[in-house]
Amino acid sequence: MSTISRVWQLVGALLILAGSAAAESPLLINGAGATFPYPLYAKWFSVYREVDKSVEINYQSIGSGGGIRQFLAGTTDFGASDAPMSDEEMAQAKGGTFHIPTVLGAVAITYNIPGFKESLNLNQEVLAKIFLGEIKKWDDEAIVKLNPKVQLPKNQYIVVCYRSDGSGTTSVFTDYLAKVSPEWKQKVGAGKSVKWPTGLGGKGNEGVTGLVKQNPGAIGYVEMTFASTNKLPMAALKNQQGEFVAPTVSAVSLAAAGALGKMPADYRVSITDAEGKGVYPISAFTYLLVNQQMANPKGEKIVKFLKWSMADGQSFAAQLNYAPLPKALVSKVVSTIDKIKTAGAPAQGKMN
Repeated sequence: MSTISRVWQLVGALLILAGSAAAESPLLINGAGATFPYPLYAKWFSVYREVDKSVEINYQSIGSGGGIRQFLAGTTDFGASDAPMSDEEMAQAKGGTFHIPTVLGAVAITYNIPGFKESLNLNQEVLAKIFLGEIKKWDDEAIVKLNPKVQLPKNQYIVVCYRSDGSGTTSVFTDYLAKVSPEWKQKVGAGKSVKWPTGLGGKGNEGVTGLVKQNPGAIGYVEMTFASTNKLPMAALKNQQGEFVAPTVSAVSLAAAGALGKMPADYRVSITDAEGKGVYPISAFTYLLVNQQMANPKGEKIVKFLKWSMADGQSFAAQLNYAPLPKALVSKVVSTIDKIKTAGAPAQGKMN
């Protein structure tokens, strides 16, 4: 065999090896958005890598606002948000968007009060006035009245901590405040990003958690899992029944139960300040945002993952302090997933 023939033989072998390596590389699906469900999504995508080795899901926890922007710009294959997209945002989506509720979570009010080890009770009016900057010290009469059996520190100033980035967690929290406080609704309002009257801003749930831990007298709002993971105390909030309820998976599930009868077809609903005994009042669904029509092979892979999330995926929720979707809602969501069109045809299939 001539030298030239051997060279071409070697080149051919290398091309075959390169082709085989490319064929074995997993299909990369990119998503971005909410920090609220990030601990659960990180678990899901890790576990799912073993379920379907042909696909790898990369998720960037950048906040709901950023997730919606990237999704609308087409730079990601899916988005994630705790706040449903507005009508204006929906109008920008090419080909239509489905909101896929994945689990339920809670916004916890966490605090760092020097020398205070007890559980803190707060009602709607006091919470709003703290974040408006009108109640400035922890020994304010209004707070003391709600906590008569505990000793609050004298002359300890309150340091309000909030999200500086566009955030679904902020949207859920301010939606609640706007419902329970006419003054908050008039002066600040609700949204993924608002003009805060006072305080320090941190990026992501991680940023707010860090600010609360670093600043004596601080109070902030974070996703319940972040507060639990960082061993931060969580306040019990007064609900519509007059009960002081701390954020727990069961209390969040109760908030969802009352919403099922009023659930719109597109699932864009607020369940803050929900009615019912034992309800934690700052509870919310979190959503994956997907196009109603998607090209294959990614389309089929995303549909397959979404169905897995409605089945096996729900079993991971409670261990990470999220409430799984009510079974009655799961069946409706699966029907919505079946409406996603891939390569021009309805994507049907059995749940894993």
